[in-house]
Parts: sequence; structure tokens; C-alpha cells
Amino acid sequence: MKKTIFFFFQRTKIKASSFFFLGILIVFLGWPIIGMIAELYGFILLFGGFLPNAVYYIRRLPGLNIVLNLPGISSSYEQEEEDHYGPGYEVGSYTKDYNDGPYDGESDLNVNSNPEGKPRILLMGLRRSGKSSIQKVVFHKMSPNETLFLESTNKIVKDEISNSSFVQFQIWDFPGQVDFFDSNFDCEMIFGGCGALVFVIDAQDDYIDALMKLNLTVTRAYKVNPNIRFEVFIHKVDGLSDDHKIEAQRDIHQRANDELMEEGFDSVNLSFYLTSIYDHSIFEAFSKVVQKLIPQLPTLENLLNIFVSNSGIEKAFLFDVVSKIYIATDSSPVDMQSYELCCDMIDVVVDISCIYGTKDADGAAFDHQSLSLIKLNNSTILYLREVNRFLALVCILREDHFARQGLIDYNFVCFRNAIQEVFEVRMQVQQASHNANTGVGELIQPLNSVALKE
Repeated sequence: MKKTIFFFFQRTKIKASSFFFLGILIVFLGWPIIGMIAELYGFILLFGGFLPNAVYYIRRLPGLNIVLNLPGISSSYEQEEEDHYGPGYEVGSYTKDYNDGPYDGESDLNVNSNPEGKPRILLMGLRRSGKSSIQKVVFHKMSPNETLFLESTNKIVKDEISNSSFVQFQIWDFPGQVDFFDSNFDCEMIFGGCGALVFVIDAQDDYIDALMKLNLTVTRAYKVNPNIRFEVFIHKVDGLSDDHKIEAQRDIHQRANDELMEEGFDSVNLSFYLTSIYDHSIFEAFSKVVQKLIPQLPTLENLLNIFVSNSGIEKAFLFDVVSKIYIATDSSPVDMQSYELCCDMIDVVVDISCIYGTKDADGAAFDHQSLSLIKLNNSTILYLREVNRFLALVCILREDHFARQGLIDYNFVCFRNAIQEVFEVRMQVQQASHNANTGVGELIQPLNSVALKE
């Protein structure tokens, strides 16, 4: 109900909603023709933005795609797409009056929009490749089914992610039709402070154009900032068979790297991931991306290795509770099924805490006393302990090893204290970066040794 009210009464949709509901009222008052005209006009203003998305998916249905791709119908549809972006907007270029919604009144690419120097993740790709859906599902807990009603992105969307002391960055979602190497763009500003560039490719569509755009983006961005990490999401693989997924990944991997080698960019490293918003693959892929932006990752992994080896635990994940991204894990290989179980456990714990838990002053039910134990029917135990308000440690271990729960809990307390020291070191480094007269070495104190019992 709240989402419905929010949709109809947004500031930008007041006019459309007024015509729509006024038309309904006029029909009830006895003027059906006038009322239906007003209602139809309001309906078009409200839902006209969904038309390109609807036609896009209809064009991919067998039979209907033949009709919609006929010359006359196809040209009218393409004209509708151009009209959707308003007058003065040229597909493939960047208009001078272009600005992004959340930052109205500010320069789009203003350095001051990131005063704390947080790393940026750029989401790029062709139109309707699924960039906005990924952002909404991973960082805003939107249901995957609700993303079908998202309008096409026609503005740069900047999103601030500050879930915890480790998960702090900005995400810039670029419209697929924008040529960000146009002279109106400041490429140095965009790519100079960029930590990672995520390029999304629709695996269910013809990806030849996407590969051309990927090659152009990578080569030009690399010239500006050679330290950018390039990540390629082969997206929407939920509708493909396993063989088709592997073949698509192999083909895209080979073509992309061959084109870079032909242009002399042998040193550029592309990472490829098969993703879908309908399973946990998108969360695992973004976990890999975010981990590369965390300077303390080796320390966190080392702490987890010590904790696991001294507690009889098979696998441990350090999760960001809000996004279900794991920011670190131990050195053993990550099993997708185990990761999905841990993600589901976090959902269960958070939901039950919100329903039955006692909320603190900030309204949060997930606190320092939160823990959970789930026994599976294969003698495996899932054990969750809260590290801080935004981080949770989820462990997988055998039931017979859990007989030493006291030892595990003691080692966990030592692990949590060590994490707190890592937080303090991070804060000291940030403070030192703002103080040019004080050396970093004078501010940072070494980590205390982690006293874990065997």
C-alpha cells in the first residue's frame, strides 16, 4: 500500500495522478466520455514510461517478435523510444542540460559530490541490460519481480552506500545510451577516482554491440586510470540452460580479451561473472567486486583463517547484513550452495528479529546479542553471531564439532575484538589523511595479537 501511494503521489507525477483520479470522479458524476478521456490522459502520463520496456520484452516472444520487427511497426517503436527521452536528447550523446535527479541543482560530475573520497563503482552497459535492477535488488532490497516495473534510466543515478565501516562507496548508474566520452564529459573526473567499473551484458540478447561498447569503454577508461578494476557481469542467465551459460561465458571471455590484445591492451585484466537477480549469483558477484575495494581484506581473511582453524569450522563468511554481500571469507573455496544457505539464514534472523526482537533506541532489532543456530538434516550446523550492528559472522560446521561451543564462542569474542581494532586503525588512517602535518605512522597503533585457544 505504501509503495502504491508513493508511486501515485510523487512530485513528478502529481499532474498525471490528478487527471487519472479526476477522470474517475467525473465518470461517477455522470459524464463518462469526458471522464474516460481525462482518465486515459492521466493513465498515459503515469504508465507511458513503461511502454518501451513492455515492447522490449514482447519483441522477444516467439511469433510476436516477427510482427513487431516489421519495417513500419519497428520504426514507430524506435521513434517512441526517442520521444521517451524528451526533446533535445540525442541517443549516443550527452546533452548540455543533462543532470541526474537526486542531485538537482548541482553539477553532474562535481568533485565535491564525494567529499570523503570514497571509491566509486560505475555501472555501465547497453540499455535494458539490467543495471538499475541489479542496484535496486542488491542495495535496496527490492524484490526481483518488482524490477519489471522500473522505468528506463535516462539520468545518471548516484547512490551512496555506507552500510558499515568496510562497505563504503558510491555507485554511479550510467544510462546505456549515453556517450560518456563526449566532449561534454570530464573523463578525468569520471574515471580518475573510480575503483571499479562494472559492465553489464545481457546474455539473452545479441551481445555483439555490447562487446563493442565494452571494448571502447575499457580502452578509454584504462588510458585515464590504469588502476581501475574491470568487472563484466554476464547478466540474465536465469533463462539459459547450463550449457548455454558456459558457452556464452566462454564466447564473451574470448572475444573481449582478443579485441583488447589486438589493440595492445594485454595488461588489462577483465573478470567475468554469470549473474541473475533471481538467485544469489548477483550477490556473490558484487561481493567479489566490493572485496577488491577493501584495503583491509588481507587482514580480515587472515583473522578468519585463524578463527576457522582453531574452532573446527568448515567455512566462515563475514557478511554485510544490509546487502548480504560477504566482505571476507576464509581461504577454503566458496561453495555456491553454502553461500546461499548463509544468505537465507541472514534473511530469517533479520526478519524474526524485526518481528519478535526488542528494538534499541535507533529502532534496530539486530544488536550485539543477536545469534542464531540452525541444524540441517545432514548433521551440519549454521551458526550466526553478530559482530557489530552491520556485520555478522556466519559459520558452517559439523554437529560433532559444535560440542565445543564454549571454545567457539571464546574464539569469536577474540575475533570480534580484533575486528574492532581493524575499525580503529581505519579511523586513524582516515583521520591522518585529513591532517597533513601529522605522519600516519605516528597515529596508527599496531594490532594486538589475536589470542585464540585451540
